Amino acid sequence: MAETFKNAKLALTTSSATIYTCPSATTAIILMCQVANIDGTNEADATISWIDSSDSSVETYLLKGAPIPGGSSLGALSGKMILETGDSLKGLASADSDLVVTVSLLEMS
Repeated sequence: MAETFKNAKLALTTSSATIYTCPSATTAIILMCQVANIDGTNEADATISWIDSSDSSVETYLLKGAPIPGGSSLGALSGKMILETGDSLKGLASADSDLVVTVSLLEMS
């Protein structure tokens, strides 16, 4: 079984976008998911969700409209999370160009 550490990142906008999708024949362990507010002044709200492809693409929120002050960050996970083939993480912000999400993960295939 091959193990590969990876990072994913995305500048969040007011339109929901995919941060990471677990590839075919792979299991991913999300080690860290953090949202940083790169605007030094204005607060912005973050929404991060997990899409479970094996359950009719059910969306489960890790953060929903969580306020992040300017220049601050917020962890979206308090522990590790497992993603299976086709599962994904998505993100959305209340303002364009204010929030950036970073994910560290381990893929096993």
